[in-house]
Amino acid sequence: MRLTLDTLATANATKPAYDTAALDIGVVHFGPGAFHRAHQAAYFDALAAKGPRWGICGVSLHSAGVRDALKPQDGLYTLAILDAEISYRIIGSMREVLVGPEDIEAVFERVTRPSVELVTSTVTEKGYCLAPDFSLDLQHPDIVHDLANPRTPKSFIGYIAEGLRRRRQAGLKPFVLIPCDNLPKNGKRLKEAVTVFAGQSDHDLARWIHDTLQCPSTMVDSITPATDDALRTRVKGTTGLEDAWPIQREAFTQWVIEKHTHEDGPDWQGVGVTLTDNVPAYERAKLRLLNGPHSTLAYMGLHRGYESVSEAMKDAELADIVRKLMIEDVVPLLEAPEGLDLVAYSEAILARFRNPAIVHKLAQIAWDGSQKLPIRILSSLGEALDRGQDIRRLCLPLAAWMRFVRRKAITGEAITDPLADDLIALGKTCDDTVADTGRFLALRAVFPEALVTDATVIAGLEAAYAELLRREAVFA
Repeated sequence: MRLTLDTLATANATKPAYDTAALDIGVVHFGPGAFHRAHQAAYFDALAAKGPRWGICGVSLHSAGVRDALKPQDGLYTLAILDAEISYRIIGSMREVLVGPEDIEAVFERVTRPSVELVTSTVTEKGYCLAPDFSLDLQHPDIVHDLANPRTPKSFIGYIAEGLRRRRQAGLKPFVLIPCDNLPKNGKRLKEAVTVFAGQSDHDLARWIHDTLQCPSTMVDSITPATDDALRTRVKGTTGLEDAWPIQREAFTQWVIEKHTHEDGPDWQGVGVTLTDNVPAYERAKLRLLNGPHSTLAYMGLHRGYESVSEAMKDAELADIVRKLMIEDVVPLLEAPEGLDLVAYSEAILARFRNPAIVHKLAQIAWDGSQKLPIRILSSLGEALDRGQDIRRLCLPLAAWMRFVRRKAITGEAITDPLADDLIALGKTCDDTVADTGRFLALRAVFPEALVTDATVIAGLEAAYAELLRREAVFA
């Protein structure tokens, strides 16, 4: 039997503590992929047990996969918590999923409902259509399209701007806009991007957005590997019901939201969300001490022939490099949020990386390196350089990414990255000498001018690259 409202009672799993069919849609979420359904949707599931206001309408900007999987299941899916203790929970907060290109007017009907007070997003860093300096990229193809065709947008920015225009026209206050991607100062930068977009054609709308839109910054965290057939089989065997798209994550989960004004909004703290005036401290700690090491493990682990995070962490030398990078190189650069010991936080992250119940594929973490590395690694490297700290370990993940691109170019394998074509073309020009680093450093979309002209950075990258070239003979 398949998981549905009719079969829910038979599931060998924790069930929603509320009537899912009675949930009102109070949230529109753009990007209802694995992370959202493992993380924010689980928090809204807990909120739903307190009242029926916070059901979710998911909006996919591209693929119909999530909708087609969940619609026959009445929006229900299984969340598998794979850790020292393993548990299964049916999530009921996702009441519907729309596909933007197919359901544009339905999407706008939802975002202009008076009951919809929240719009959230997990569209990945690239989904915000920002330039390297984090301003709105007015030359981005989707933004160019949306400025010319604002009623039929392609980008998340375009949907938000048009949704806000329609709410203003209807005499409604703005929804609260909460981005949940690994983008520094994500709330500030998203609001700026939407304001700039609106201002290209409607200065009054841009002023209204600037003056009235609440867009708090956030930090989110929970390791969430992609779903595979092994998980589907495991969920069916345990719960007794077939689930087309279950989700898996570790037990640890964290959501930090900047304090903001939202009269009669969700009881965030009642479901474990942290409200703070210092999101940047949490954000920097997570980006630098979890995401940065994750990318380091991904590229260096793939270089050594490993497939998953937990497998790579069994390599004592690699695990030691990552630990020292975190504690010796990155921790000294950070401000600790009140009550958070950054060394203990680092050790806890390393323990999470070792979790054998989670098979987090390095190839998945390696996606979109050109977007992630400037935030996760280059930011630390630049600050370490300014302070006169040793940057050699921070050069290793960058060199490993370069070798990753080079190998993809040689083998003809695709790269999941918005700069994929440029990277493959660049990789084909490499000759497997340290001179390759100079070719990569010419990528201004990744490497800022101030770093690529610094002799210490050049020397550090060349040394790291040479070390990886030497090791390829060992690990080939």
